[in-house]
Amino acid sequence: MKKVALVFVLAVLAPSLVLAWLAVRSLRDQQVVLERQQTLLYQAVVDRAAKAVAEKLTAVQRGFQALVTARLRKREAREAVTGFDPELRGAWPFASVGFVVALDGQVLAPTVFDGAAARRFRLENDRFLCNRESLEVYWNSPKGAINISRLDQKEAKPSGLEPGTRGPPEGVPTPGEEKTIDPAFGTDGAASKGLKSLRTVRPEKDLGREPPVSRLAPEEAEFRRIIGDFTEGTLARFLDNQLKVMIWYRPPGDPQLVFGAQLDLVRLGEELEGIVAVEPALARDVCVALLDDRGQPVARSHAKLKHDWSHPFVATEIGEALPHWEVAGYLLDPGRMTQAAGTLRWTLGLLIGLLVVTIAVGGWLIAADLRRQLTAARQKTDFVSNVSHELKTPLTSIRLFAEMLAEGRVSDEGKRRQFLGIITSEAARLTRLINNVLDFARMERGEKEYRFEACDLAGLVREVAASYQPHLEAGGFRLQVSLPDSPALVRGDRDGLAQVLVNLVSNAEKYSDTRREIEIQLECGKETAEVRILDRGSGVPAGCGERIFAEFYRAHDSLASGVQGSGLGLTLARRIARAHGGDVNYSPREGGGSCFALRVPLDLAAPAAGEGVPGDPDRHAVSS
Repeated sequence: MKKVALVFVLAVLAPSLVLAWLAVRSLRDQQVVLERQQTLLYQAVVDRAAKAVAEKLTAVQRGFQALVTARLRKREAREAVTGFDPELRGAWPFASVGFVVALDGQVLAPTVFDGAAARRFRLENDRFLCNRESLEVYWNSPKGAINISRLDQKEAKPSGLEPGTRGPPEGVPTPGEEKTIDPAFGTDGAASKGLKSLRTVRPEKDLGREPPVSRLAPEEAEFRRIIGDFTEGTLARFLDNQLKVMIWYRPPGDPQLVFGAQLDLVRLGEELEGIVAVEPALARDVCVALLDDRGQPVARSHAKLKHDWSHPFVATEIGEALPHWEVAGYLLDPGRMTQAAGTLRWTLGLLIGLLVVTIAVGGWLIAADLRRQLTAARQKTDFVSNVSHELKTPLTSIRLFAEMLAEGRVSDEGKRRQFLGIITSEAARLTRLINNVLDFARMERGEKEYRFEACDLAGLVREVAASYQPHLEAGGFRLQVSLPDSPALVRGDRDGLAQVLVNLVSNAEKYSDTRREIEIQLECGKETAEVRILDRGSGVPAGCGERIFAEFYRAHDSLASGVQGSGLGLTLARRIARAHGGDVNYSPREGGGSCFALRVPLDLAAPAAGEGVPGDPDRHAVSS
């Protein structure tokens, strides 16, 4: 008892207390952990909104392509150029100007007579669209952004803008300039207790690092080099501190013509108003806003919220189609995270305390179980005393009949043979009882050893039946044995398997009533052999099908039923079977009685039938 208690303290209680102490120390880091979890959660919300905006832009481009395709279906490509700008603006609300460019260096539409917007567009873009000027542009194709250097082996031109153009607006990076994000501020403009803003596509890679830079950078190229072999795409540039976004489409029927449109970003922002949304479960914690290139909200999930829009908690840029537009997330109550971290610390503290109490209660339960084990040990000792009563009965019979025979008081030869049979039967019963007790004691100490060798299970069943048959016939039993014609080769301990069979047959004998019938069947499957011992006795009470295999347990009260036994026969049978890789199971027999099945694996590596197996004198069924 003391040794077990010491092992429990060293192996369970002490490590648990150390882990509890480490867990208490880690509670102070819960705010950081919670911030990281919240950052990942809100970043996922922002990423979904950014993806929805990008998908909407793709839908807008597909709509433009459908309009151009429908126009070309009604007229020839060259005829479709005439009136393209005014007709496009009238039919498609997202266009501020429609244009058509020939790749040989001509701008076919709009004409300078199509209005002030058309004239301004021609003035700003003619040189670029006619391939006479390289500009800093953001662009992508249906396959994503393409590095210009991959389209031309020549090095890119030095950074800088051509005459007549202007750089991007203040805050937008030029090549070689990084765009960084400052620490986040709360709704009142004060620093929000160490929370960092995050502007990146993959937040899990940037937690704890320096504030990331913008992932977008313009490329300097001519219009024709941008078009390349693609059939559609977008390009954007900054002019007079304003973002200009153009989409283009080159019809397969006339690849020398490029139809395009400069988008009306105000109308596009109105269309994107319904896309920016937050799940109802997060609506009280975070606001999601779509910011334009000047950092002003175009759409937001909380229409009346006023905030310092330049300092988001998390953000994701839309991409080259809308450079420096981004979807940003803002905490509605930054103090709530600190409060949640405090609540989490208290919760974890209480949980740790509960676990320590649980460990203490578990220790008490283990101690109680040890007391039960000691009680069971005492029961085993009492069992040895009780078994002495079982030993006295056969010994008394043996002594009585032996003395009568020794003194010559029995002259009738039939009586003499009867008394000798009783002495033999009681001696066999006494031997089985003692063997069961000794084997159980060896198993409990782990000293039981088996000698595994190849043997024929069918021959073993035949031998057990033949040795037990005279005793059963003397008791009025009818024994029937059904065996296969071929041997059932297994690898096991012959004495151990024989003991299992004897115990099962003895059990069937003891619990048989008026119908004294016992049947032994052997069947072989592909991998296992099964021996079934069937009787027509009283059976096993409901719910005791597994308990009967426990040591010292008897389903029927021995004093009331008059059935003798120690309660170890079935226990030993199952343990021996499982030591052979098999098992012993009980099932009720149809029509009344019991069926106990011994199942052991076949020796698949044994010699084939006909080569001979030790201990197998013949292979015929035994019945009487």
